[in-house]
Amino acid sequence: MLRMVVGLGNPPQKYQETRHNLGYKVLDLLLENFKLKLKAGKGDYYFVSTEVEGREIYLVKNGTYMNESGQAVLQATEKFGIKPEELLVVCDDFNLPLGKLRIREKGSEGGHKGLRSIIYHLNSQEFPRVRLGIGLPPAGVSAEEYVLEKFSLEEKKVVAEMLEKACQAVMTALTLGLSESMQKFN
Repeated sequence: MLRMVVGLGNPPQKYQETRHNLGYKVLDLLLENFKLKLKAGKGDYYFVSTEVEGREIYLVKNGTYMNESGQAVLQATEKFGIKPEELLVVCDDFNLPLGKLRIREKGSEGGHKGLRSIIYHLNSQEFPRVRLGIGLPPAGVSAEEYVLEKFSLEEKKVVAEMLEKACQAVMTALTLGLSESMQKFN
């Protein structure tokens, strides 16, 4: 059973609307739905707990830059006694087309440095994740530059729909289980 949802992103305000902050955006929607606000954790993360289906669930954002997010996730999972398989990580993915959602029970980093950091710090790939497609960088633009760009006006509508769908997928995973969420949203 899932007990923690982590939305990945970069904390400074200037990155708020970038492609790399979709995990934060999904967490913001969840917080809005639950009418909750994050508070500082005892480490490099922000969190709040709530009850879903009679279980305590932690909603967490890393307080580190994306590439060091594993440190924040490790601190939060250790603090609240969360095993990797009880963790659901939400992040962007340039290997998926814009607007596409993919939910997996476990897996590799897929070139995502935030996931790489989490895998390294938890010493495990055995954690579920929701990946949100941002599409491949255009020719001549590095992946590092691309993920820190803001979405175009045309892309924003697709992104808004994907964020809503991702929020529903997370809620389905929390209430009915990961398999049900994968069946419905993959």
